[in-house]
Amino acid sequence: MKVVAIVLDSVGLGYLPDAPRFGDEGADTLDHTVLKTGIALPHLAALGLGWVAGVHTLPRPKPRGAFGRMREVNPGKDTTTGHWEFVGIHLDTPFRTYPEGFPEELLRAWAEAIGVKGWLLNKPYSGTEAIRDYGEAHLKTGYPIVYTSADSVFQVAAHVDVVPVEELYRWCQVAREMLRGEHQVARVIARPFAGEPGGFYRLEHLRKDFALEPPRNVLDLLKEGGLEVVGVGKIPDIYAGRGFTRTLKTKDNGDGLKKTLDLLKEDFRGFVFANLVDFDSKYGHRRDPQGYGRALLEVDAFLPRLLEALGPEDHLFLVSDHGNDPTFFGTDHTREYGMLLWVGPGVEGDLGTRETFSDLGATWAKLFGLAWEGPGTSLL
Repeated sequence: MKVVAIVLDSVGLGYLPDAPRFGDEGADTLDHTVLKTGIALPHLAALGLGWVAGVHTLPRPKPRGAFGRMREVNPGKDTTTGHWEFVGIHLDTPFRTYPEGFPEELLRAWAEAIGVKGWLLNKPYSGTEAIRDYGEAHLKTGYPIVYTSADSVFQVAAHVDVVPVEELYRWCQVAREMLRGEHQVARVIARPFAGEPGGFYRLEHLRKDFALEPPRNVLDLLKEGGLEVVGVGKIPDIYAGRGFTRTLKTKDNGDGLKKTLDLLKEDFRGFVFANLVDFDSKYGHRRDPQGYGRALLEVDAFLPRLLEALGPEDHLFLVSDHGNDPTFFGTDHTREYGMLLWVGPGVEGDLGTRETFSDLGATWAKLFGLAWEGPGTSLL
């Protein structure tokens, strides 16, 4: 038996009751994208997505499987916060963010530790705009481009012809060790880029995340239970590699889907955990509803191949970790309900609104007959 969970990163299903605290009242990633683009998503609708409370733009055929939505209880709307909650980690306080940039004394200490004389930018910024606006200065000075976002992240961009990728990774590892305690952030991210002035581009396949190691969670339980636990895409980075027996990098959503399909065809018993990040990184943050719609169509068109590959005892979950409404103002994530679609033997009906993302982890454990005593209530 395999349990496969695919995160449609940022495909939120409407703003949460506490969204006004985050400035996100009115956000609705899925419905607004469908309305803006006019796309049809027949295969997702066939799993019951149109029946989910708050979804108003999809048809409602008789659904195959179970459907619902999930409320996030962790205090944030970032990738780490949502993914940690999936596997039974509840946070008392949000990860620290830096809307005004990082303290100069912190950056000075970091620059000294990595052997450079300065840095560029240091404020919330779009990653593509960061290299567009500061890439030429980086070529001249060799200084790292440092920026953040609404997420708890410390991002470092460097051109591969100026700073070798392994050296950029070393810089980020040094930052990871420094950004603890008072200045603890969820992730430090290496952002290599290439190209010439006016044509810089990010090398997404060389991106590397240096995440905080999470506390014990459902992934540990699955691994200790003798199961194969495979992380696809950026998933292992989010958990600092903890709990996985195998990891597979991906180039884009299409590659992630193909690798997940290949894993379904392999002969092993275990859990496959994949993330499709293009929704978020390529289209949500850039407020590109047309691109977001194309990404949804790509997943919808691929879905029959995944369903056909499911064995008689296999389970497939399609979920989301937050929103990133491409029609909303700003460039940040939006505080929204998470998607919950589930296909498996004997699985059907309306799962309603779950009170925490952690119901997922509790369910995954129970499907394998393992006892999880942390947060979450099994859907079973």
